[in-house]
Amino acid sequence: MELSPLTAVSPVDGRYHNKTKVLSEYFSEYALFRYRTQVEIEYFIALCRLPLPGLKEIGTSHFETLRKIYQDFSPTDALAIKEIEKITNHDVKAVEYFIKEKMDAAGLSEYKEFIHFGLTSQDINNTAMPLALKEAHESVIFPALDKLKKQLVQLAFQWREIPMLARTHGQPASPTHLGKELYVFVERIENQFDMLQSIPFSGKFGGATGNMNAHVVTYPHIGWEEFAKDFMTNHLGLHRQKTTTQIEHYDYLAAYFDGLKRIDSILLDLSRDMWMYISMNYFKQKIKAGEVGSSAMPHKVNPIDFENAEGNLGLANAFFEHLAAKLPVSRLQRDLTDSTVIRNIGVPLAHLLIAIQSLEKGLGKLILNEETLKADLENNWAVVAEAIQNILRREHYPQPYETLKALTRTNEKMNEKVIHDFIDKLDVSEAVKKELKAIRPENYTGLKLI
Repeated sequence: MELSPLTAVSPVDGRYHNKTKVLSEYFSEYALFRYRTQVEIEYFIALCRLPLPGLKEIGTSHFETLRKIYQDFSPTDALAIKEIEKITNHDVKAVEYFIKEKMDAAGLSEYKEFIHFGLTSQDINNTAMPLALKEAHESVIFPALDKLKKQLVQLAFQWREIPMLARTHGQPASPTHLGKELYVFVERIENQFDMLQSIPFSGKFGGATGNMNAHVVTYPHIGWEEFAKDFMTNHLGLHRQKTTTQIEHYDYLAAYFDGLKRIDSILLDLSRDMWMYISMNYFKQKIKAGEVGSSAMPHKVNPIDFENAEGNLGLANAFFEHLAAKLPVSRLQRDLTDSTVIRNIGVPLAHLLIAIQSLEKGLGKLILNEETLKADLENNWAVVAEAIQNILRREHYPQPYETLKALTRTNEKMNEKVIHDFIDKLDVSEAVKKELKAIRPENYTGLKLI
């Protein structure tokens, strides 16, 4: 069968293709060939600008011709590289030969052997991959996360005045504000953004075992370390790892995945909380004509968007966990286990993207059911016991905690009358009694934090 969204093995490229296809520009085989081509050509141009002896004659007019090779890179070009790879059985070498063919066509044949000069394949892979990830992060991943965060901010401020019964250990607890509880997730996400943005996208560029041996032995009078740092920083916008083996350490990459994993865990926590609020009838959901919630029960409107998000966040974290644990570990100066694993970077990012879109959809369908929140507060007058016992402490009342414990830990239902009858019997002033009676579940909400 021909590959299509209906025949794809992975739902990332199948059922959810419309949600994840933007990542193809960064993490597909086609994209990897394009980024490798970009690195090879920019490296060649940097050698020309040194200028490297033998490349002095190449004028800047040729640079744009060379850059067009990766700027206009097409699926047809990727297929041409795959044909070369059938012969070389080496994907990076195939890219090198592809560029040389393009240089032949551009009349630059005499300079083509400087393509891939002094490099090993990991100098290309360990720059192409982080460059792709950096651009995907800046163009797709971070904007998607930031958009979701802003949606949470908007809802938090919309519901900042809505009192809500809190639940700790699943039991009624001191009341809070609905908006503040959503803003908890905003603050957590922002904290992770700060840490995530501090992690550089880094790469390795140092020859077969990291020492630029071939560069030094061929042109010993050139400052190759400064060249490599300048090339990585100013030409590719990446941080260069100075002391490496054949491959990049991947330590920063592991930190990046761990950062995304923490954000995923926060979003998973949000998904479960929203699911619970819907099950408690704090929210209803907007109904779309024609949609079915259950094949058997016509009345159901399931919280499927939050469930979808939770499932995809779990999958993303499983991948991030493995990538972060595996990639920094390599036998001696290099083994090949990183090569097959790192090709899967786009998979957890795709699951994260699916989850973000599901959360956006789910949050957008919420209808606040304020009557249920009010009823929940009214049915749980016991929560004001904390307030009463602390005011009694202030008044030096004997054993206030134990007194309130005796009142509330009975099978008698706590309501306004029971609480007020209890207050009337307290040996305190009328002013204090009035103060205590003014406390209600809906106004015992503490600070307004947003």
